[in-house]
Amino acid sequence: MEKTPVIHVGIQFKEYIEFTLAGAYVTSAGINLKGKYKAVRVNGGLELSDGKEKISLPSGALIEPLDADSFFTLHDVTIGINFHWERDEDQSFKGGLKLLIENEKITAINVLPVEDYLMSVISSEMSATSSLELLKAHAVISRSWLLAQIEKNQSLQKADNSYQSVFESDDKFIKWYDREDHINFDVCADDHCQRYQGITRSTTTEVEEAVMATHGQVLMNGEAICDARFSKCCGGMVEKFENVWEPVNHPYLQAFADNDVNPQGFDTNLVNEASAEKWMLGSPDAFCNTDDKEVLSQVLNDYDQETNDFYRWEVKYTQQEVSELLKKRTGFDFGLIQDMVPVKRGDSGRLIELKIIGDKKTLTIGKELEIRKALSESHLYSSAFIVEKSETNGEVSFTLKGAGWGHGVGLCQIGAAVMGAKGYDYNAILMHYFRGAELKRKY
Repeated sequence: MEKTPVIHVGIQFKEYIEFTLAGAYVTSAGINLKGKYKAVRVNGGLELSDGKEKISLPSGALIEPLDADSFFTLHDVTIGINFHWERDEDQSFKGGLKLLIENEKITAINVLPVEDYLMSVISSEMSATSSLELLKAHAVISRSWLLAQIEKNQSLQKADNSYQSVFESDDKFIKWYDREDHINFDVCADDHCQRYQGITRSTTTEVEEAVMATHGQVLMNGEAICDARFSKCCGGMVEKFENVWEPVNHPYLQAFADNDVNPQGFDTNLVNEASAEKWMLGSPDAFCNTDDKEVLSQVLNDYDQETNDFYRWEVKYTQQEVSELLKKRTGFDFGLIQDMVPVKRGDSGRLIELKIIGDKKTLTIGKELEIRKALSESHLYSSAFIVEKSETNGEVSFTLKGAGWGHGVGLCQIGAAVMGAKGYDYNAILMHYFRGAELKRKY
């Protein structure tokens, strides 16, 4: 068996970092630290100040605890970056603190064993009061996803050719977002990777039991660890990996209805515009089609519960509003928007390409997240939507009617919570969402 991996999690990226050490800590140079410090950049290195003395450290210095009870607190950490509930909060962490200078700012990195990281991720991604089977399932996918990303990073750094995630021409701009921009740590702490908030979110004995019961277990596809994705709510249909991210097919990340059977009354060929429209305007049976507050509270933390219209939702813009929004969010001056036309849909009905027609410019944009970013001040719930254009008293407006919350690939958190409540065990939940994968113990 392999040893439990130690990982590096990027928490904060600011001009200066303020932190408090609760307990005894020591730097890699053997300097003992305790109390509150401010870290700033000085002459290419770091300077720590506690108001009494100043300590010089090199970039990349590691500050480690001397005992298991010690923890550190980072002040004013931004969570929910670019989401509607973005806010700053103090966050506390076990493990070591690494301070690194990059791009003329300081990055605070938490260094800790992967199993300790998982205790927090599960409590950060969803309520720590979730059902045990859901928590076990999430422990496995979070562990699998993380270790798969580390393997991917290592292979990218060894590759001769540079990684491309943008295709641009005169009439098309296609971009997908993944983790290739993290080169100095394994994962970030926000929704861009997996939501991680240290020991700030209270954990429970159930979370500890879920992590311990699945210790070292990952989803495998042959000899490779599965890139086990998840999102809040698939909207009734799970999406294929390649329709959201890089054009690589993963056999365990395919499209299917989030149900034991296909819902009656709907054609599930959602690449077809007419079928997609009926799907978005309807309410097909699915595990994630629920308004059970007890189940939802398992997945949605307090700030997520500010959002409750995720299975089917609607956003309306005037012609002027959408014209200004698209210019601001994409950087392209379309002029007055005349229409928005679906060009290509994924298997879940999510738009992969959307043509935006303005009186100054016409451009097709994609993929999924690029479309969501373009059509919201933060992030549109999903790219699974239809566009309805209307005119009243000479005023043109556009209404987006959509399904789901997130990219829809892999495990649907709300669907999995419903499955747990219905008595499915974690293995059944995992095999529903990651078809053809195997559950194995890695360490």
